[in-house]
Amino acid sequence: MKNAYFILFALLVFACKSNNHDANIAVVKQYVNAVENLDYAAMGSLLADNYHGYGPSVGDTIGKDAAIESWKKSVDDLYQNIEYKRAQYTGVTIGEGPNKGDWVATWAELQIEYKDGSGPVTIWANTNYFIENGKIAKSLTFYNEADVLEQLGYVFINPNDL
Repeated sequence: MKNAYFILFALLVFACKSNNHDANIAVVKQYVNAVENLDYAAMGSLLADNYHGYGPSVGDTIGKDAAIESWKKSVDDLYQNIEYKRAQYTGVTIGEGPNKGDWVATWAELQIEYKDGSGPVTIWANTNYFIENGKIAKSLTFYNEADVLEQLGYVFINPNDL
């Protein structure tokens, strides 16, 4: 009987963790949907008040209010369309250390079209979202900015070759 209680307890713990990951993935999918629909109000509703976004470059850091303003400017001036293709999501719980908690990792191919007719560009991006109390409290985004600029026609010149 003691073993039966232990097994039941273990199953409940596993089920709660699994459901937590599913719920966290659902939050991130809602956020991705808001990005695709260029709906900055929905984006803001899914970000925690203490949200911080990092990346893609070292030193790129943004808080919730600035992130919403940046999206508003992008929606008004820059992006015609953003589409996530072949997106994959996984939930993970970090058990210790400074990043302890529930995370959702995404791997996606994004296609972006610009209002000025440039592009489209294709980006392979990885974003990790820290979920706290059902909201995105932190995001870490990685993609090759140089690749995006080359797709837009920019040419890189080594200053040593001048």
